[in-house]
Amino acid sequence: MLQQARSELKRVYGYDTFRPGQEDIIEGILEGRDTLAILPTGGGKSICFQVPSLIMPGTSIVISPLISLMKDQVDTLNRLGVSAAFLNSSLGAEEYRTVLRNALRGEYKMLYVAPERLDAPMFTTLSEQLHIPMIAIDEAHCVSQWGHDFRPSYRQLAGWIGKMPNRPLVSAFTATATQEVAEDITAMLGLRQPNVFVTGFARPNLSLSVVSGGDKKNFLQQFLREREDQSGIIYTATRKETEQVHELLIRKGIAAGKYHGGLSDTERADTQEKFRFDELRIMVATNAFGMGIDKPNVRYVIHWQMPGDIESYYQEAGRAGRDGEESECVLLFEPQDVQVQRFLIEQGMGDEYRKSVQLSKLHNMMNYSRTQRCLQQYIVDYFGEKGVEPCGKCSNCLDKSELVDRTPEAQKALSCVGRMKGRFGVTMAAKVLKGSRDKRLLELGLDRLTTYGLFNNWPEKEIADWLYWLVAEGYLRMSEGQYPTVSLTTAALPVLEGNEIVKQRLRTSVRRSASGDGAGASSPLFDALKQWRKEAAARENVPPFMLFFDATLKELADARPLTEEQLLQTKGIGAAKANKYGAEVLAIIQEHAGSTSNAPSASISNTQKRPAARPPASSEDTPSHVMTLERFNTGLSTQEIADERGLSRVTIEGHLIRCADEGHELDWGRVIPEQYEEQIVLVVQELGPDKLRPIKDALPEEVDYFSIHGVIAKYGFKTKS
Repeated sequence: MLQQARSELKRVYGYDTFRPGQEDIIEGILEGRDTLAILPTGGGKSICFQVPSLIMPGTSIVISPLISLMKDQVDTLNRLGVSAAFLNSSLGAEEYRTVLRNALRGEYKMLYVAPERLDAPMFTTLSEQLHIPMIAIDEAHCVSQWGHDFRPSYRQLAGWIGKMPNRPLVSAFTATATQEVAEDITAMLGLRQPNVFVTGFARPNLSLSVVSGGDKKNFLQQFLREREDQSGIIYTATRKETEQVHELLIRKGIAAGKYHGGLSDTERADTQEKFRFDELRIMVATNAFGMGIDKPNVRYVIHWQMPGDIESYYQEAGRAGRDGEESECVLLFEPQDVQVQRFLIEQGMGDEYRKSVQLSKLHNMMNYSRTQRCLQQYIVDYFGEKGVEPCGKCSNCLDKSELVDRTPEAQKALSCVGRMKGRFGVTMAAKVLKGSRDKRLLELGLDRLTTYGLFNNWPEKEIADWLYWLVAEGYLRMSEGQYPTVSLTTAALPVLEGNEIVKQRLRTSVRRSASGDGAGASSPLFDALKQWRKEAAARENVPPFMLFFDATLKELADARPLTEEQLLQTKGIGAAKANKYGAEVLAIIQEHAGSTSNAPSASISNTQKRPAARPPASSEDTPSHVMTLERFNTGLSTQEIADERGLSRVTIEGHLIRCADEGHELDWGRVIPEQYEEQIVLVVQELGPDKLRPIKDALPEEVDYFSIHGVIAKYGFKTKS
């Protein structure tokens, strides 16, 4: 069956090999074992349950907490030729019944369901009459109170599965689970002797950075100016910060969207779609945004403040580089971020136990923000993965700033904490070291400690920062709970005894992010393929990445396949995409290779083959796009020229627009309908020339993209593409 899985991977998804860990997970599922799989964000979780679902008879149920994620995955599956559907609150009553009827007839290989829907009486009928070989549970950490995103609706899953007449195989998937959370998932879902797979938490394509000690606003502006053509997310801790950062960018002439819970559903949905369609490259948002947005070409994620826990941080940071390309994750840290997160926890709706768990996680996140260890290593160690080598590319690994001996200061601070016997927190320890006349400190007699006032020339805030740094480096530990106390660890003893030196890097300025500009290579063919993808996606009203990832276009530009067989060797192109887009893609490649009559014609399918190109009347030195203009000037339509030259109509239209841009005479009356020209101009002026889909939607149906491009070229509107 594993060979069949490899075959489906190639046929449907266009990949020759599985990613690390995927094959073992799939093999275990196909052998009939309950499964818990922990893969990093972007590690390919969905393929691990989708491929077995394609092979097993019947309809697999996929439990997912997010409407947007369900829709994206179902749309993608349908475009790959796989029959799938979803049931959630976004469907009207009639749509819901239609999906149920089709499901009962066995028309779907996968049915995505929100956990809240399982209580509906119709589901009892579905589970009794439908052959369900597997229930796959995505975002499985939501079942655990120890997880960062606990959802009570997930608690009902085990009960619902247990009531089914024939209990199916159960597989659970998550990206962020500590050992404690993994054990809780197994228990809460009632997994039976499951295979447990942890494929590794490291994301080698991500460059992690912590930036502190400088002007965040200036840093952000410079960072974004260096990456004008890249897509990114800026996370803030509060709605107020989202509004302020968004206003800052708009004021500086940087186009960006905003997303938080205080906006209307319509505003959020509209901004989200613009970001997915690459009409907005930058999103400023609270943590309400992003989960379920499977946008692969996010090149950077910036955290304006420190998040409340490592799980949330790594999940949000992991929204960068989902296509495997090099990407950046930058945390802009200030000590007051801790107080913001503590306030959010204390004002939250959770009970005291839940708040205690969250505060414990906050301390670990704070330690990450201050550590001098490799950042990638720190994160994977937190999730229980030991022995991972330093990444060599995070801001700490690349930091060449001066190492300063801080042993005397460390001994004084550790000695003070030791004398306080683990009864007090960092704030009180800082007051003692400062020599504060705080009323409570004096009442407790802490001014009589020999360490009282040892740092009397330091600001109290700096003393607290120093203590937190010692926590981050493992010399001190903080207790759990709402009012954590600080105490010594075993690592402190060699320092106190004078047997170990404590060194700290002296950072005097804001560090630049680790990975440079990450711009990526480009070429005329790659740019042409991107332009074709943009237009084809706009015609189909889907985000461009749903056609092909950037990595696939780069491989096409490098390999330049000329036949369908060669096209299918490209990573990310399976049979369905080759059949649908192969002719146009091969035609663009052929045209950029300088092909005319002597080039091999694209071999697609009988229904898609174009007639072989006839020798053009022009000289061999005439550029291909000018040949198109010459044929157009004889009175031939764009479709007739496409058929004659063996190219796609989109390519022919692109040739004509290029000629106009180069100053050639073009009969605009044959490109732009006279009765709509003024209307098109007004819409382009209002929406901007880069927003093709909204422009099309705002115009009469008979106005096509060629006419819109014609207006943009004729009137000289400047685009970013």
